[in-house]
Amino acid sequence: MEKVFIVGVGLTKIGRFYNRSAASLFREALERAVSDAGGLKPRALVVGNMTSSVLMQQDSLGALLADHSGLRGIPAFKVEAACGSGGAAFYSGYSLVKSGLADVVAVGGVEKLTEANTPVVTRALAQAADADFEVFYGATFTGLNAMLARLYMEKFGYTEEDLSYWPLRMHEYASHNPYAQLPKKTSLKEILESPVIAEPIRLFHAAPIGDGAAVVLLVRGEEKAREIARQTGKDVLVEVAGVALATDSVDLASRNDLLTLESTVKASRAALEMAGVEAGKVDYVELHDAFHVTGFASLEDLGFAPKGEAPRLWKEGRFGKGDKPEVNFSGGLKARGHPVGATGIYQIAEAAMQLRGDFPGFKASSPETALTHNIGGISTIAAVTVLRRVK
Repeated sequence: MEKVFIVGVGLTKIGRFYNRSAASLFREALERAVSDAGGLKPRALVVGNMTSSVLMQQDSLGALLADHSGLRGIPAFKVEAACGSGGAAFYSGYSLVKSGLADVVAVGGVEKLTEANTPVVTRALAQAADADFEVFYGATFTGLNAMLARLYMEKFGYTEEDLSYWPLRMHEYASHNPYAQLPKKTSLKEILESPVIAEPIRLFHAAPIGDGAAVVLLVRGEEKAREIARQTGKDVLVEVAGVALATDSVDLASRNDLLTLESTVKASRAALEMAGVEAGKVDYVELHDAFHVTGFASLEDLGFAPKGEAPRLWKEGRFGKGDKPEVNFSGGLKARGHPVGATGIYQIAEAAMQLRGDFPGFKASSPETALTHNIGGISTIAAVTVLRRVK
């Protein structure tokens, strides 16, 4: 069967854009992706989004964005998988291209979280949890992650400071990223003195609320991809080598192990097997770190660190420049930002640019393979994608 390639990427800066609509953000990202692909126009559109129904009072989002982007008439639809909506949308778009239903597909994500104040947004994001068994009793998404953080710290013997090295490094990387919402360095002192939002999670331990949009263009067939590369002066192709989705229970009480993200384990193993790549051979990773504990647990369950060892290895300098894998040079959700339904597409676009060598921020060490990891809820759903550099 024909292979699938990423031939164009487009991103907006992430921020709080009170005077801009989701449609305008999306159109900006789409136009950048089309320009990056030499003017190639998509024949289908798949959009990842979580909160349009609640915060924007807008359904029919796929059709709306196609219309506002000058693509009226093409197949277009929205995919919702909580914070993993972008990764799930990519899985859907890849399927359209791989099956031959469409030969050029735009896969995007957009979120407009500043459509409401923080308490309303907090309630909207809590819908990633179980409505009957968690949200009904007052649980927030931050609160649920705080319980996991406390359990992780007690089981493996870590302190609040130990886990704070994650955001410290994310802010360092984000300071180089022109798309980042929080492009500034910080210090352990500033992190540890930031307000508590759900003990033991402080403000600087969590991803910010923000708006943003990202789009990638997929094509079917290496010949088509090479033609576009020649037209745009690129000497590297980015192949989509593996994709996978997996799920777990929505409520935490039903989990087999509270500190194992089983959907992440399953999706990563399936995507790596599809790509024919071992975890130890992956060069670059963009993983989901909505909270510091999520970043550490994800490193472990993706197969890059033994269980309970990620904070220690991270503090020692592992997973930085020159290591294998290099991780989250974008600044991650923590500092690049987390416009929920767009996050998975940001990750894929950033990984593709790292493989091409034209990421405008902190650059990886000439990677040949990259893995992205986007989750909804506390890994209720996990989307993992493996990309390969092809010369």
